[in-house]
Amino acid sequence: MNEDQIITYLKENDIQKIKFAFADTDGILRGKVIHHKKFIDGMRNGYGFCDVVFGWDSSDGTYDNVKVTGWHTGYPDQQCRIDLSTFRTVPWQDNIPFFLADFSKADGNDLAVDTRSLLKRISKECESMGYHPEFSQEFEWFNFKETPQSVQDKSFTHLQTLTPGMFGYSILRISQQSEFYYDLFNLLMQFNIPIEGLHTETGPGVYEAAILHDHVIQAADKAVLFKTAVKEIAYKHGIMASFMAKWTETLPGCSGHIHQSLWNKDKTENLFYNPDNDNKMSDLFRHYLAGQLHCMPYILPMYAPTINSYKRLVEGAWAPTTVTWGLDNRTTALRVLNDSAAYTRLETRIPGADTNPYLAMSAALASGLYGIKHKLALTIPPTTGNGYQDIRNGKLSSNLHDAAILMKDSPIAKELFGEAFVEHFTQTRLWEHRQFAKSVTDWELKRYFEII
Repeated sequence: MNEDQIITYLKENDIQKIKFAFADTDGILRGKVIHHKKFIDGMRNGYGFCDVVFGWDSSDGTYDNVKVTGWHTGYPDQQCRIDLSTFRTVPWQDNIPFFLADFSKADGNDLAVDTRSLLKRISKECESMGYHPEFSQEFEWFNFKETPQSVQDKSFTHLQTLTPGMFGYSILRISQQSEFYYDLFNLLMQFNIPIEGLHTETGPGVYEAAILHDHVIQAADKAVLFKTAVKEIAYKHGIMASFMAKWTETLPGCSGHIHQSLWNKDKTENLFYNPDNDNKMSDLFRHYLAGQLHCMPYILPMYAPTINSYKRLVEGAWAPTTVTWGLDNRTTALRVLNDSAAYTRLETRIPGADTNPYLAMSAALASGLYGIKHKLALTIPPTTGNGYQDIRNGKLSSNLHDAAILMKDSPIAKELFGEAFVEHFTQTRLWEHRQFAKSVTDWELKRYFEII
């Protein structure tokens, strides 16, 4: 819809209020409900929004180590602009009109630290090179018979999962929660987030959903909205959904794998596919894959952004630990799927469900394009068998601090994303590490309280 069509829609349906939101650095949706007049007045030029949203963490704790905003700037407004192409209605909230926003002009330039703007800039570069980037993210998450209040009252211990036992791909388990299960599928479809597949994963109360692929910007929009939408739909059923990467050491973690391919401009040819090449991989695909492998250690925090992310990236937990790739191999960091021209793609398996999709997709696309621009040769052979044991090309950082320092000092990261973004983002990750480092954990109490 264009501006005139949206204004007509609001008038004909007597719409009095509109909701909009944008993703902060952690991928958390921040936004407002505004009067229809304010919405119309700001459709073209945007709305002033306090830039503290780029100066605080996921718990609203203000950073003391970033330049873009803070007490030293007085936390002024920045121009937040709604993207009219993201219009949809929220079916579980009386179909209130909803829009996504960001802090950039149409070309993605303005506020260097805004995550959607970063992806817009990288997507524009990809298209200027003659490629259409087709992406999708899939998510695993745990569901609990809890509420935000009950988990606080229980101090996040002894939580009751939606169902007991390990029931991956179970028809029985979804039948037991069919009202919630089909609400997810149907309401997400109505919210313009079409689900390719929805099923239980191994673990008590675990679901997995794959979102239908789309242009990288729309794919990231849908992935960001998916997480909040699932939580809101779950609340309606007295259920709490968690996208933590690893909520308990005794169960598998939750992934957020990214599927991607490059096509020609009119989307008639998958440029990753060549039936005459080894493994049916085109030269372009091989350069793209080589770029991701080369850049991977230096941009890891964009795939694994929290302290908890690295509890998932451990050996034998269905998440990668090494700089590896393989053909349909789920133990490697990068998995090539090459069954047909239509579905040949790369699956980047490092991201967990806790990622900011704009950042994870930016990392994947920018590093792949790096390989194409530099014509990197795919010198690393595919891993056959256990990727955890293939350390020929190195291992991924095992914690957020080390990964953030590596990214902060990396010329590659700055080339991919710009110095301003890298400086800000890595400082937010180092802040996150500092908050964790000064806390006393349950593990320490259990280990040292009496015996030491």
